[in-house]
Amino acid sequence: MDEIVPEFTVSQAIAVFNQILDTATPSIVVVGEVANFKVNQGKWVFFDLKDETGLLSCFMPVYQLRMALEDGMKVRIVARPNITKWGKFSLTVQSIKPVGEGSIKKAFELLRKKLAAEGLFDEARKRPLPKLPQHIGVISSVDAAGYRDFIKIISARMGGLTIDVISTQVQGEAAADQVIAALQQFNEMANPPEVVAILRGGGSRDDLAVFDDERLVRAVAASRIPTIAGIGHEVDTTLVDLAADCRASTPSNAAELLVPDRRELIASADDKLVQMVAMLQRRVDSQHSDLNNRLMRLEQLMDSQLSSTRQRFVALSQALLAYDPRAVLRRGYAIIWNGNGGLAKLPKIGDQIVVETENKLIDAEVKNVRNK
Repeated sequence: MDEIVPEFTVSQAIAVFNQILDTATPSIVVVGEVANFKVNQGKWVFFDLKDETGLLSCFMPVYQLRMALEDGMKVRIVARPNITKWGKFSLTVQSIKPVGEGSIKKAFELLRKKLAAEGLFDEARKRPLPKLPQHIGVISSVDAAGYRDFIKIISARMGGLTIDVISTQVQGEAAADQVIAALQQFNEMANPPEVVAILRGGGSRDDLAVFDDERLVRAVAASRIPTIAGIGHEVDTTLVDLAADCRASTPSNAAELLVPDRRELIASADDKLVQMVAMLQRRVDSQHSDLNNRLMRLEQLMDSQLSSTRQRFVALSQALLAYDPRAVLRRGYAIIWNGNGGLAKLPKIGDQIVVETENKLIDAEVKNVRNK
């Protein structure tokens, strides 16, 4: 019996082959060196992945490329194999990350230069952290030692704070998107935290590469809530560190930067109180001295006024004594009053007058008036 050989059109054959590939290897991981990298129309990324003896064509949408890429870099891709309608075998890339210290460093530097040119790392755009935040958001893995160190230190330094935590992966393929989603969730809260801390303890440079993800870095830079990044150890620097409003060397250091030690606050308050009391005492002493000086000047002024008044009184008394009619009478003179009790300035013959001497009142009648 003759063997039945299936017959297909070209399109049908391609569809069958792709179905076989989807069943056998729906996705594969391939490690190789990038060659012939290019971006077409700002939408599509094409490159070859090669080793010493082989080469595979790769394709991906540009929005899925979340790292800087260039020829010569060693990368690890997750991809779906398929045959194009032109009969070319290709890998549709789902994710890509650098492999090896050299490629990781190269990807870091390329993306750093690109984002720095856009101003994402400029100090001028960074905001100060709140001085004593009462509501803190945390993005980290709650199972990680770095997160536990952060909580331990921040609780010891300042109790009574509201700390909202969104637990995410901090390494692996899904980590960057989880951190982005957590940051977005905090930003969309009706009552958002005053600051968001992104934390991850130490690890290899490959482990920390998730925090060099371009989409994550842009999300941190765009956050409307101030951010602090405590990632890795003091010697580690990620692009998220550069984009955050504040960089802490470790998760523990992030806790120290976010809140002061209550004991330091109390000591500082005591010092300020002592300084304030001393300042008030100096001010009181100064005002007391000023008041004494004013009192002395007032006493001197009053003494001077009193002396001047006494001199005027003496002068007026002497003047009054000089014009006192009684003094004139004591010298032997007399005053002539008319009948109405007024001075008889122009008496006439027959007027009744009163002559006043020092000791006597003499009633008289004018008998004669002649010119002197």
